[in-house]
Amino acid sequence: MNIKPILEIEKEIIEDFALFDSWEDKYEYIIDMGKKLPVLEDEHKLDENKIKGCQSTVWLVASYNDGRVFFKADSDAVIVKGLISMLIKVLSGHTPTEIIDARLDFIGEIGMMTHLAQTRSNGLLSMIKQMKNYAIAFQAIGSQKTDHK
Repeated sequence: MNIKPILEIEKEIIEDFALFDSWEDKYEYIIDMGKKLPVLEDEHKLDENKIKGCQSTVWLVASYNDGRVFFKADSDAVIVKGLISMLIKVLSGHTPTEIIDARLDFIGEIGMMTHLAQTRSNGLLSMIKQMKNYAIAFQAIGSQKTDHK
């Protein structure tokens, strides 16, 4: 499995956003990213998979395979679906430690926090927190497997 380093993916996103002159164009790009997000099966659209702290409904599920965390998500709001899509692009497929240690500086670099409404910013932080919490949980599971060999 050839997964790009998190910093490299973040750099690509920063470069992509630099191509746009207006925030209207950047929002369209975010929405388009959300449209490309694979469909989340209805069986995962449960209350237990909803991210708390988001104004919109966001479902996030994670799986752990070969020491790597994989995320799937969906939202009922197009802009939020784009935001979670960006986070998945950066974090999915990485080890728990890489996810936990990721600073996600690209969010500030592209000006996202200053151009989102306060409720959307809070929601974005809630999405990041939940993804990192999954990584922490999978890290614990992984270390238990190692300890019992």
